[in-house]
Amino acid sequence: MSRTLALVESPAQLLNLLEWALGERAGAPDPARCEVAVLLPRDTATRHQLHTTAELAEEEGLSVGRYDIRRGPAGFALAVTALAPRLAAADRLVIGDPFSGMIQRLLPLCRARDLVLVDDGTATLELSRELLTGSPLVRWHHTGRRVPHAAARAARRLTPGEGRSLEVFSCLTAGLRLPPGGVASANTYTWARHRFGSPQVRPGTDMIGSSLAETGLIDAGRYVDEVTSIAHQWNVERYYAHRREDPEKLRLLAELGEMEIVRPELPLELELLRGPVAAELISLPSTVLHTLPLVLAGTGVRITACAEVTEWLRPQAPERAAAFLEEVTATGSPGTPLWL
Repeated sequence: MSRTLALVESPAQLLNLLEWALGERAGAPDPARCEVAVLLPRDTATRHQLHTTAELAEEEGLSVGRYDIRRGPAGFALAVTALAPRLAAADRLVIGDPFSGMIQRLLPLCRARDLVLVDDGTATLELSRELLTGSPLVRWHHTGRRVPHAAARAARRLTPGEGRSLEVFSCLTAGLRLPPGGVASANTYTWARHRFGSPQVRPGTDMIGSSLAETGLIDAGRYVDEVTSIAHQWNVERYYAHRREDPEKLRLLAELGEMEIVRPELPLELELLRGPVAAELISLPSTVLHTLPLVLAGTGVRITACAEVTEWLRPQAPERAAAFLEEVTATGSPGTPLWL
């Protein structure tokens, strides 16, 4: 019986692995044979969400190991020593982020010819372009002159052919083009909806935050000013913080925007399914514009995309930033209204 090993680094990736393994796709008929290696990040908020999501995975019968691979050279050495035999024994490798430098460093240790990508992040839009052109797998905002050797090697490893297969399991399959031999499977979040059911919907408006300021694309002060203005204009009651958002920025948003700051315990998709959820949700350009219309289908919740965020970008933001954010918004669910 084949063994499946999954390498994930974020709560969303772990959620999407659960959907691939246990949802409509049923990628892992025997969950006990699906081993999950969580490559822990450094930041506390993400580690906490990963812990709570991992508990869900364990309740569903998956074996979950946690590896502090980023805790300096000693932590990296210990994690690789523990992971090496598991990587070597895997018949199928599932990865959450093909652009991750850490995962790219681990790929050569695995001989599996059956590869699956489960990250529904908007980087999936970039992945198809990179694979079709044979380009190294580096993120669109990469500014370094030198492309890491591991990025070029990862592109070759993920390109199907010569006995290698690639499945991209994503909610972004509409129009997704892959090299010959690549297969796209739709993630419709059937496991999450079955596991949590329909949430209670309450009147009012909530807003979904982003880490655009923390990544340097938007000045933090401008972000606070703009979001505060939106909060007053739309009478926003709660602000769902991205796990990477700066605590001081969140304090200012709570004070100036008169909003309750919510730090989700689980990926936002699951947090909203647990409810109660506001009847109106406002979101900045992000992956949730693709995931939430699927997760909240049939609930009557209205999701509005704030497309004007491109006007907030710092002058020194990468040239592709505006185009990428516009693409993320434009390729959202057809049922998602835009606020221009």
